[in-house]
Amino acid sequence: MRMDDNLRMKSFSLKYHFKDEQLMTLALTHRSASQNHNERLEYLGDALLGLIIAEDLFKRFPRADEGQLTRLRASVVNSDALFSVGQQFDIGSLVILGEGEKKTGGSKRVSIAANALEALVGAIYLDSDYATCAKVVGELFHDLLTELDPSAIEKDAKTALQELLQGKGLHLPHYQVKSITGPPHDRLFEVSCSVKSLLNKPTLGTGETRRKGEQAAARQALISIFEESSCD
Repeated sequence: MRMDDNLRMKSFSLKYHFKDEQLMTLALTHRSASQNHNERLEYLGDALLGLIIAEDLFKRFPRADEGQLTRLRASVVNSDALFSVGQQFDIGSLVILGEGEKKTGGSKRVSIAANALEALVGAIYLDSDYATCAKVVGELFHDLLTELDPSAIEKDAKTALQELLQGKGLHLPHYQVKSITGPPHDRLFEVSCSVKSLLNKPTLGTGETRRKGEQAAARQALISIFEESSCD
């Protein structure tokens, strides 16, 4: 499969021109459209992004400790951030979807766009080399990286809850998806967070992804723990 003129034009916005056009097409092919899809490239791109961003942060913030660097990386390498970066070249409109996925709004789904961006990173690496791939990633993530401030990055709720329990020598929380509602392109996950050592009943949280639901549930758990400790 060769890229059409639209994909050729968009490749310039990606700040990289593919030598092997089929690699770019594969990176943008969702599993709903073909058995030859982008998930293997997504796996590779995810690993590359983690390394490239970690290396950039390590050099950019020489005084940041491990915890700060980890939280900074998590603020950059996540579905919402990847979706935002992908919007620079309207990645959602480029993803090749099956008819069913098109009808349910797949081109606007955060997870599909984020996964496609990871696949593109993997494809760029295979089409060139690590240095070139790192350069392209640096350009794509430039604005996001330059806005980072280690002192302003707070621990996410799940991390804060985990560290609180570890500090007390208690068991880690248990998360469970209680329900998934809504159409495929607009899911809502309800997740419970059990902290049996400190709370009598699980807390609940909702979000458009399982991860966001877990964060919301962890946040409620922290609030409940704080309220109960204040009453003691």
